Amino acid sequence: MAHIEFLDETLRDGQQSLWGMRMQAGMALPVAPLLDQTGFRVIDLTGSSMFEVMIRTCREDPWAGLDLMTQAMPRTRVRGGMRSNASVTFGVTPDALMDAWMRQLNRHGCRSFWIYDVLFNIDKMHRLAKVAKEFGSEVAGSIMFALSPVHTDDYYADKADKLSASPDIDTLLLYDTAGVLEKERMKTLIPAIKKNARGKPIEFHSNNILGQSAKAYLDAVELGVSILHTASRPMANGPSVPSTEIMAHNLELLGHTHSLDKKFFAPVAEHFEKVGKAAGFLVNQHNEYDVLAIRHQVPGGMTGTLKAQLAQHNMTDKLEAVFRETAVVRKELGYPGMATPFSQLVGIQAVLNIVTGKRYGTVPDEVIQYAAGHYGETVAPIDENVRDQIMAAPRARQIVAEPPEQPSIEDLRKRYGTDDDDELILRALVPQSDIEKMRAAGPIKTSYPLLSSPELAQVARLMKVAKSASVQLNTENMSVSLAR
Repeated sequence: MAHIEFLDETLRDGQQSLWGMRMQAGMALPVAPLLDQTGFRVIDLTGSSMFEVMIRTCREDPWAGLDLMTQAMPRTRVRGGMRSNASVTFGVTPDALMDAWMRQLNRHGCRSFWIYDVLFNIDKMHRLAKVAKEFGSEVAGSIMFALSPVHTDDYYADKADKLSASPDIDTLLLYDTAGVLEKERMKTLIPAIKKNARGKPIEFHSNNILGQSAKAYLDAVELGVSILHTASRPMANGPSVPSTEIMAHNLELLGHTHSLDKKFFAPVAEHFEKVGKAAGFLVNQHNEYDVLAIRHQVPGGMTGTLKAQLAQHNMTDKLEAVFRETAVVRKELGYPGMATPFSQLVGIQAVLNIVTGKRYGTVPDEVIQYAAGHYGETVAPIDENVRDQIMAAPRARQIVAEPPEQPSIEDLRKRYGTDDDDELILRALVPQSDIEKMRAAGPIKTSYPLLSSPELAQVARLMKVAKSASVQLNTENMSVSLAR
């Protein structure tokens, strides 16, 4: 039997998959000390996309929120996530800015990182790991799993060997964004990775899109995985990861051990269930097994984006057609792994193909950049006819002529008009107008009203603009009257 460690995903992938990254600090702070005492190896917390959403959607200072959260969890390493060559943009971010981003996350209390690159630009991953080691932080080198004819065991064994060769990589993270790994494949894949891991522990993250990730976790443990990514039950399952509750229970029944204090499970779960319901967010989700999901491998968080894009064109009935087209586009583009940015690039191109009725008639800049090699070498060759169509786009010549620049950190500070690297990163992530709106919204809130609801929030907004002294809201089951 084995001793299994847990990494908590409640505050990062759980809320990214279910809440669209809109968990504000005040929603989590009341139970942060409980999570800290539960016994997790690491608590995953933040990434650049979450910073953007905090600023632009929630009008909350992400640095201030990060400080509050790390201070509330002093016992447990807090993790940040990084793509090797980009911050929030789907394009390419200069290395100097990525290094600054890594240093600032460390200065704000992150002491664990997962670094990934879907095209495995290993040198860039190693460089960021070395920066993290300036602060003594733990680093997981990520192996982003995908099903395709070219993503073989040998392919991943080679990546494991190259990643683990760096002394700055502490663990290898097998990351299954689409939740498609089954035991038959694991029986060859995980031993191949372990053989080249140089004795470094293997983490496993599987989004429960097919409803089978909890079983996959048990299979992975049998094969030598020792660190599992889970989330508090309201923030688990559906497109999120399996729940901490069920995995602790299952492992105990099978004779394995862990270091979690289960008395904290219930109060944490009760809190997030109340917050989610008050905010109108998804909680307690479950997914059914869908063969089409295996073909398109769209991550859970991307499904909502595709629905929103189709809704703009009054074509929500075309979602299955988009999923089918996504599978075709992914093959034509050389089977990129379906994680940021490529899940977005493939998905958006599929939407455009369906909405316009002309395949590759409209091509986003980022797809041109991908075809031009700006992201790195593709896993498999792009279909020649498709490449010709992409490079025939009006913008293609200009994009090819302007490869990603690599300015120094001094150049970037001058460009963005600040020597404060916290501020530099914010200005690089979002327009200045969004930063100003965020600051105008006032100081960060440290709690969230659990008696709220989307309906009452709408009433509050009406009260602000209403000229009358009272506002009344009537529904089939409720009548609310508010007076000044």
